[in-house]
Amino acid sequence: MDMGLNHKTALVTGSTKGIGKAIAIELAKEGVHVLINGRNNEEVERTIDEMKANFPEFSLQNAAADIVDKKQREALFQQYPAIDILINNMGVYEIMQYEDIDDEMWETYFRTNVLAANSLSKFYLPQMLKTNYGRLIFIASEEAMMPSGLMPAYAMTKSMLLSLSKSLSKLTIGTEVTVNTILPGPTLSENVRQIIEGMYPNENMTFSEKEKAFMTTNLPQSEIQRFIRPMEIGRLVAFVCSPYASAFKGAPIRMDGGMVPTIF
Repeated sequence: MDMGLNHKTALVTGSTKGIGKAIAIELAKEGVHVLINGRNNEEVERTIDEMKANFPEFSLQNAAADIVDKKQREALFQQYPAIDILINNMGVYEIMQYEDIDDEMWETYFRTNVLAANSLSKFYLPQMLKTNYGRLIFIASEEAMMPSGLMPAYAMTKSMLLSLSKSLSKLTIGTEVTVNTILPGPTLSENVRQIIEGMYPNENMTFSEKEKAFMTTNLPQSEIQRFIRPMEIGRLVAFVCSPYASAFKGAPIRMDGGMVPTIF
């Protein structure tokens, strides 16, 4: 299906691995000129080279920057002053006990997961409104709606993104600009795969068997009983970026594999 995104330009933050990388690939498949972002320039270049090796037709460009750092953000704005699509994907997460989180850690999560995304949105959204076209998407988590208690700082910041997305969407009334949030459930990133392999070192087990064993024991509430693949989220993002999704405004869009047990 042609998503009608050919020749658009997208900045995908944190796109050297995991969900961000999958989003970049799916957008590039639709003819989008994708700006690959990560903190490490060499890692960004490796990611671009890898994608080009598999998909020579992709239009990709290096947008390496630590977007938490104000000076690096401003340099990024000067390098890429106008885009059509902003995917605020970059974030940090870690399992931690509430009593172990000090004020500095709370501030780190707030600056990284919320303020960095807000700064990019504040810069690019007015330009989208001026041209009367744009897509701004925040990548949150089911933790935003159903905190597990295992990642309180992460859950708090992801809930904040839901509120920010709704507030910014109010600024787009009567325009062809949309602001939405996508909430993935447990996803098979590179780190998650390594964790699962380490938990089940039995070489006679296939990864599917290890995955099933983990889900049964640790995430029985999942209705799909497997990890969501980053590619699945990438395809959803591509659709939400398309003209076919223009009626999605300020929406929390769940792809949680049935993890959230409530209707809303």
